[in-house]
Amino acid sequence: MKSGNKPAWLIMAPVVFTLLWAGGYGIAKVGLQYAEPMTLLSMRFSAVVILLIPFYLIFRPSLPKRAADWGHLVVVGVLVQAVYFGFCWWAFKTGVSAGVLAIFMSLQPILIAILAPKLAQESVSWFRWLGLLLDLAGVLIVIVARSDIEPPTLVGVGFSIMGLLGITSGVLYEKRFGGGYHPIVTNMVQYAAGFAVVVPIAFTFETMQVQWSGEFFAALGYLVIGNSILAMSLLLAMIRAGEVARVSSLMFLVPPLAALFGWFLLGEEMPPAAWSGMAVAAVGVSIAARNRVRQ
Repeated sequence: MKSGNKPAWLIMAPVVFTLLWAGGYGIAKVGLQYAEPMTLLSMRFSAVVILLIPFYLIFRPSLPKRAADWGHLVVVGVLVQAVYFGFCWWAFKTGVSAGVLAIFMSLQPILIAILAPKLAQESVSWFRWLGLLLDLAGVLIVIVARSDIEPPTLVGVGFSIMGLLGITSGVLYEKRFGGGYHPIVTNMVQYAAGFAVVVPIAFTFETMQVQWSGEFFAALGYLVIGNSILAMSLLLAMIRAGEVARVSSLMFLVPPLAALFGWFLLGEEMPPAAWSGMAVAAVGVSIAARNRVRQ
């Protein structure tokens, strides 16, 4: 079933992805109350690969035939899984809130708009630039308002920026070199690559001890199934189905939802002025994400 030129799944995918992705910020911070960042990531990545193996044996999707194609999957896996999630979860441990980290990550479309014309072979219209600038204004309002309650540390800001660079590089690389492989194959390879990077770090710098509890298992289950398998599969599919800049602009919907999850799960406050900034960013989303005819 299609609406216009878009299949039905592509119409619903942004909504489902945004909810799953936004929830991952607060729930990851819940999980980090019971395990260290690289230890929790190691458990998450290994669980994803283990869960996907039976599906691979049942469906037998095609594997990459060239070494270069395997390499492309590994590079995206390292950038998105190890670099992005690794630095974001380190930022959490320094005290950065779920909403503030989501604000940092929402700067991704600005970087995409700057880099996409050269690296992803896409153009970004002036109309979309207007939306992106509104998004940036909203982001700055939220950061300033939130800093009165809990100013982010310099280390936390640094980790957040590194995570931002990781996800931006991963999205652009996927768009330029992604081979359109089955989500089962893509996820298995990329999470295995992320696992290979974070395990040595956890073994070297962390105690790798876990405080087992029902809340921890619930958080890990969400991170594995909802945030890793479902959300990442939708993200990769949307990247391949549309322009990088328009797909990435969906990230601006994540901060207000992440702030709500952070408040509900962790009691993290968000002042009234910050919500006005998120409203400005939401207006920017509606502009930046519109399907405009290229100049």
